[in-house]
Amino acid sequence: MRRPQDVKDGRQPRVPAAAQDHHANPHVADAPSHVASGLSVLPTVSPCHPHSIPRQTPPPRPGKVLVEQDGPVLRIALNRPEKANAIDSDMITSLSYALTRLSDDAALRVAVVYGNGAHFTGGLDLASLAPRLATGGDGLIPDGGRDPWGMYGKPASKPVVTAVHGRCFTAGLELVLNSELCVAADNTVFGQQEVTRGIVALGGGTVRLPHRVGWGNAMRYLLTGDQFDAQEALRMGVVQEVVPAGEQQDRALELAQRIARQAPLAVQATLADARVALAGTIAASATSLRGEVGPRLFATADAAEGIAALVERRTPVYKGA
Repeated sequence: MRRPQDVKDGRQPRVPAAAQDHHANPHVADAPSHVASGLSVLPTVSPCHPHSIPRQTPPPRPGKVLVEQDGPVLRIALNRPEKANAIDSDMITSLSYALTRLSDDAALRVAVVYGNGAHFTGGLDLASLAPRLATGGDGLIPDGGRDPWGMYGKPASKPVVTAVHGRCFTAGLELVLNSELCVAADNTVFGQQEVTRGIVALGGGTVRLPHRVGWGNAMRYLLTGDQFDAQEALRMGVVQEVVPAGEQQDRALELAQRIARQAPLAVQATLADARVALAGTIAASATSLRGEVGPRLFATADAAEGIAALVERRTPVYKGA
């Protein structure tokens, strides 16, 4: 597979690996702290000191989100494997731009979103995003950009197929719920774990999961933060197919190509009309979460304790305050 070109994204200081949403379960092993690049690096020698010890310059880091056009299919890869693809503000911006490209380019008919490395995504990078989420998250979706979660801005106007494996937690599960189809590897573990951090799901999980799987099934996982496997996800209808690990991208691409062969305007009209069923509910939820519920929860001592426990890798102690 040729390397997708990078989507333009900014750079922020690295945050501790522990400060990520994917550590909601303290018994889940951390992702590796780095990934070997496999690239040779030429030594740099100061011209003023010909006998100085050569200094190695690290290779440039590829983008955190990679995009490649494959005929009518836009392939979008989460590419922060050293952090289990934890989603930070750079990645949100890049995802938004990629979905805007999908929507605006007449040559594109469908997207496939997947993750590089051992996991789809461990969820939001809470250490970097918590301060912005505490004030409502304004500005996380760029002006004019499509919202990857379809909550606070327009979603992509064309279908999105997700291919998941490994961890698919919180914001990652919400990406799945906002997609049209999902193919899961048989090693995928899902979780909507915000209650274990003293906060609330902000990407549509509280409304889309009950709509998708029924009230009881949704509350079983939303109110406990428990994880569930690929077969349970298939039983509930969170995913549409489960395949052996390593085959999920190929199968997702097959389904995407099948969609791409249909009349594109008819596909887009069908998708737009189907979304009407949840449009009012999504709008009401977004207004509540951004205007009162989300900021109020992020300002509590419990939320501070939950994020601190995440960073410190310990069990949180909640007091309801």
